[in-house]
Amino acid sequence: MGNLKKWQIYALAAAVVLAALAGTGYGFRKDIILYVVAKRARDATPVAPNREIVWQKGPETASAPAGQRPPNVVVILADDLGFNDISYFGGGAADGLVQTPNIDSIAKDGANFSHAYAGTAACAPSRAMIMTGRYGTRTGFEFTPTPPGMTRIMDLFYNDGTRRHEMLFDKEAAANAPPFREQGLPGSEITLAEALKPQGYHTMHIGKWHLGNSPEFLPNAQGFDESVMLESGLFLPEDSPDVVNAKLPFDPIDQFLWARMQYATSYNNSEWFEPKGYLTDFYTDEAVKAIEANRNRPFFLYLAHWGVHTPLQASKADYDALSEIKDERLRVYAAMIVALDRSVGRVLQALKDNGLDENTLVIFSSDNGAPGYIGIPDVNKPYRGWKLTYFEGGIRVPLFARWPGKIAPGTERDMPVAHLDLFPTIVAAAGAPLPTDRVIDGIDILPYATGTAAGPAPERPIFWRDGHYHAVRAGGWKLQFAERPKKTWLFHLDEDPTEQRNVAEENPEKVAELRALIEAHNATQRAPLFPAVGEMPVTIDKTLEEPATEEDEYIYWPG
Repeated sequence: MGNLKKWQIYALAAAVVLAALAGTGYGFRKDIILYVVAKRARDATPVAPNREIVWQKGPETASAPAGQRPPNVVVILADDLGFNDISYFGGGAADGLVQTPNIDSIAKDGANFSHAYAGTAACAPSRAMIMTGRYGTRTGFEFTPTPPGMTRIMDLFYNDGTRRHEMLFDKEAAANAPPFREQGLPGSEITLAEALKPQGYHTMHIGKWHLGNSPEFLPNAQGFDESVMLESGLFLPEDSPDVVNAKLPFDPIDQFLWARMQYATSYNNSEWFEPKGYLTDFYTDEAVKAIEANRNRPFFLYLAHWGVHTPLQASKADYDALSEIKDERLRVYAAMIVALDRSVGRVLQALKDNGLDENTLVIFSSDNGAPGYIGIPDVNKPYRGWKLTYFEGGIRVPLFARWPGKIAPGTERDMPVAHLDLFPTIVAAAGAPLPTDRVIDGIDILPYATGTAAGPAPERPIFWRDGHYHAVRAGGWKLQFAERPKKTWLFHLDEDPTEQRNVAEENPEKVAELRALIEAHNATQRAPLFPAVGEMPVTIDKTLEEPATEEDEYIYWPG
């Protein structure tokens, strides 16, 4: 019970008993449990007041003009951003009321890879694949680490008798799993930061990490000279006069986050302290400062935003500016997208202001598709599925690249690419060698963006695996199969890009061919570093707020 005093524990227990006797039991018990979770989180790590971050400064004068030294590299990664949230694709949040001109400008001034895929349908393994260019199943980082107590809370709150499909909880796996802090990307892996440092790059990380919280897994141990890290997930304190909150009472993840999250960051493994202002804007302020401090030397900046992940919180100023959106939850979500787009614009402007625009490769993507558990339909339109599924809605992501003078404005490429490709692409752009002592699963896609490739893009399968759930895209087809439910899906994406018609029964030979590809791939992979401790049911065509029926397709996602 953390630092709760004995009398407090007895009082809470008495309250639960009285509530149960009074017939108010379940809801009241949930409130008590969440209160205890929140108090334990607050007591575990105190958060100091904001303090100024002073970035390490490069030389006062450059040894060579910007165009005569290796290019700077800026990777901007959004969290859980839906395909339809990007106006470049013809959509935009709130039926197009919210546009993303700054994000769009990266594609307009550079290249859009229109068939781009996340490393997987969940955040942490995708991030590991971006950092290493290797499948999560090859490094062992297959599942997403979950904070202590999260899966147990979800199990307790989700399985309340009101849902068609219950969440599954593996108590034995949970008991035997390594501590959350130690569920990380192995230090033996070579990250982007480590690959660039020998080329003279100053390496900086800002935002979400989620690749381990023990010292050996943190950014500073994985090649980053400086790191401003998301320590807990509030964009502003819940009771701030500058925030508008949208809670999701139907989502156990959301209830856990509101109870456990704090408004906290750190710099280079320092004590936790409060950010300054709305979190997305704070990260942007620091990114601008980091660019200014390093204008005279090559740098790699990994700006990993927490937006637009839950909890849904918007700055009041952004919320107030969207009065035409009447649905409050959608308005908060749309305002979060506005802040994300503003961030991209400010980073691009900082590059211009410091004379770095022409010699900087900027890449924008999202770690996966938007989740159904936010209860907002159409975020992944026109694609089916959500985060935590291998339907296109869960893994189809924006991938834009901008490098003036190298990539022609308005370049469109329809070759299938993936997060795995960022590592070899960035390493090649920097003139650094690829590691030769390990398999790199990605390919350098820069020649296809610049138009210098000697021939067409290579035909290659792209694989996904999360426990019993497998998928592959190859030759215009995509196969998925799982144990829960025991089902196979086959879609001919060249003819059916939005996966409306499952043609598995009509094409047994194609199913067998693609299953053989997956089995051969799996034979080269390794066992997970830590187990999945729960499985969440996800209805493919409905949000979590909508009741599932017998006719609805669903998948169980291990994590």
